[in-house]
Amino acid sequence: MIVSIDWPLLAFGLLSGAVAGALFFAGLAWGMRAALRSPRPVVILLPSAAVRIGLLLAAGAWIAGLGTAALLGFMAGFFLFRVVMIVAWRPTPGGAGWS
Repeated sequence: MIVSIDWPLLAFGLLSGAVAGALFFAGLAWGMRAALRSPRPVVILLPSAAVRIGLLLAAGAWIAGLGTAALLGFMAGFFLFRVVMIVAWRPTPGGAGWS
């Protein structure tokens, strides 16, 4: 059995997933900053989460319509972006944040 992979579609999915991850986590950071300054953080966190999750699902559904290769690339791009950001922002022994 020969498996054919649509490499341009996979690359498009990978790039789309990385962009979606960047927007998702930028929204998370904004929501957390705003919630920490608010006397009622739930009023900010719940709508922020709903919008972020909804947009991510909509983007994933659109990408899934393009094909399996695009969807696999999208998932991999999102996950890889997440891993890179977790490693980059991991607190260091002497301080916190990017070093």
